[in-house]
Amino acid sequence: MHVKHRCRYVAALALAPVLYLAFWPVPIEPVPWAAPRFEGYAGAHARNERLAGAQVASIAPEIGPEHIAVGPDGYIYTGTLSGAVLRLNPRGQDPEVYARTGGRPLGMAFGADGRLVVADAFRGLLRVAADRSVQVIADQVNGAAIGYADAVAIAPDGRIFFTDATQRFSARRYGTFDAALLDVLEHSCTGRVLVYEPGSGTTSVMLTGLCFANGVALSADAGRLYVSETGAYRIWSVDAAVRGLDVRRLSPGERRASVFADNLPGFPDNLTRSASGRLWTGLTKPRSRAIDALAAFPRLRSLMLRLPRALWPVPKAYGHVIAFDASGRVVADLQDPSGRIPETSGATEQDGRLYVQSLSGSVLGVLPIAALDHR
Repeated sequence: MHVKHRCRYVAALALAPVLYLAFWPVPIEPVPWAAPRFEGYAGAHARNERLAGAQVASIAPEIGPEHIAVGPDGYIYTGTLSGAVLRLNPRGQDPEVYARTGGRPLGMAFGADGRLVVADAFRGLLRVAADRSVQVIADQVNGAAIGYADAVAIAPDGRIFFTDATQRFSARRYGTFDAALLDVLEHSCTGRVLVYEPGSGTTSVMLTGLCFANGVALSADAGRLYVSETGAYRIWSVDAAVRGLDVRRLSPGERRASVFADNLPGFPDNLTRSASGRLWTGLTKPRSRAIDALAAFPRLRSLMLRLPRALWPVPKAYGHVIAFDASGRVVADLQDPSGRIPETSGATEQDGRLYVQSLSGSVLGVLPIAALDHR
């Protein structure tokens, strides 16, 4: 090979990685934002191992008991990656397939009529009939598809509140985990809360402007809705009567929506409220200083996605569930640094037990509520 041609060849080889890192297309269009300063594991969130003692109940070969609802029969119900809705006894044992949604069932709740309502990331808002057939309640709003139905809460009057986590990244196209990751990295905040009105059969937008809208739970009087905003490490409290409110454009002194818990030490997922009034959330991943450091640098976030996936700053598994009282004060904080229950997506308190969910594991945790009183 001629020396000049050889030099050009070497130069092209050297330049190719640079061009790839600079220009290879990625699915996100990241925007800058100011991440709150992470205070570490201190104060109410001081590092502990109170979750490490939870018993684990296997649902193998199924994966991903992301949320748990307790049925009128006292059994617990959970959705899995395969699309199966499982029913387990109150000890979290003897799983059986209750129904199959044909998608990815995430949040679920039982209505006053005893029927199970499911937020399916692929298919929208579903209902499981008495014969266990699956019916679509809502899969679009204002003529646009619901791309990532995530969590659901049902009011006593039958209104169904549910989240559409992101309008940018379809769960069916990208998968639930990757769609969530892309949305958090982009931070364009297109998540929203929707409301289905059973009387009219219509679906409307309640809340917009959320950076990955996730778990929802109603207050005891159903007057407020709590909403997890995963990408911003916080939980909102919102007047359940509002419609069309954008949290990015709140006026000073706005009382219809306010931050209930802020600057959490991880990414909050599901929300559940116990009979005693405790509001539980699970942190699927701990905070990452690397991710927070990239908040102000959108170009670097795009570059990161061009690296091999093994080099992405995805935080390690770390078990963590938190309970708040009605004022937002932390009343329980349970951690397992070993991450034995991976991606702890939530906790459900029922009849003396705390059931801990997992986004990607084949187990769920079961802990006696009495253990919460012993630090």
